[in-house]
Amino acid sequence: MAKTSIFAAPPFTNFEYPSMFRVKNSSIISFTETNFLRQSISTGIVRTPTPRGIGFVSCSSVTDEASSEELQVRTLTWKWKGYSIRYQCAGTSGPALVLVHGFGANSDHWRKNTPILGKTHRVYSIDLIGYGYSDKPNPREFGGEPFYTFETWGEQLNEFCLDVVKDEAFFICNSIGGLVGLQAAVSKPEICRGLMLINISLRMLHIKKQPFIGRPFIKSFQNLLRNTPVGKLFFKSIAKPETVKSILCQCYHDSSQVTDELVEAILRPGLEPGAVDVFLEFICYSGGPLPEDLLPLVKCPVLIAWGEKDPWEPIELGRAYSNFEAVEDFVVLPDAGHCPQDEKPEMVNPLIESFVARH
Repeated sequence: MAKTSIFAAPPFTNFEYPSMFRVKNSSIISFTETNFLRQSISTGIVRTPTPRGIGFVSCSSVTDEASSEELQVRTLTWKWKGYSIRYQCAGTSGPALVLVHGFGANSDHWRKNTPILGKTHRVYSIDLIGYGYSDKPNPREFGGEPFYTFETWGEQLNEFCLDVVKDEAFFICNSIGGLVGLQAAVSKPEICRGLMLINISLRMLHIKKQPFIGRPFIKSFQNLLRNTPVGKLFFKSIAKPETVKSILCQCYHDSSQVTDELVEAILRPGLEPGAVDVFLEFICYSGGPLPEDLLPLVKCPVLIAWGEKDPWEPIELGRAYSNFEAVEDFVVLPDAGHCPQDEKPEMVNPLIESFVARH
């Protein structure tokens, strides 16, 4: 899709998209196919090296050890509106990818993707404000106006591309991160080159999707959580290793992938000061846009991938999104749950590479 770039991104070689990803009505990929795809991608694309734009950042630590097959992942801090935002990055050439996590997660949820994709791309995984090791301003500081919204996070994502990436980028998003990517792409279409939505949140708790007669009760329950000790007691009851592991085992089809490392990566930043207020604010956020509101407005190409065993976001409902004009393909990921990028990286990483190569 031709458009004027504010970054003058370098051209890339034309690449024939593998047929298994081109069938819009639910292509299904397999492990052997992804191995073949990875080999064809690694030998068939010529990329123009592009220097990393470091923006206004300061190095805080290095958290991942590089193996013989993976690049070292750097952990950095970006100042946005006076707040500290953590992000991780790998790679120094190729198209820019920004990886956006889902609710309650952080950039560590992309630890199986960032170093692999960084071999041929400039990869950035970001902690949305309020999550991970980014700052968590108290939502009550904003005069009653909602702060933790898709508009806020979409603005954060676009300004991250302007300040740090200094280039157009592909947004690779999981769960509610998909709404963030969509909002960013709609707000600043000149920044987003393409969107990959992995098990995007259907937002089934949105006020528009609730029976009219039940809406006052929903509001009352939200007020109870937000404005009484009940909410913090509820958070305390679930912010435990055994509870987090149980929740993750629900949304991962292969529970063997729910390791102690994963539980700690999700839980530890959730115990930081301010995390409980962000948690309660978001679970009471039943307004804002739905995917079906934003998809008709998107100007860039969209690929939707869906773990077929997702118990939270049923694939039967997700298929309806393939009818929007911007959506090129709807790809079914077999035997994967809600977070395929972590559960099945051997499928998701080549899929990301092929989508980016095509555009």
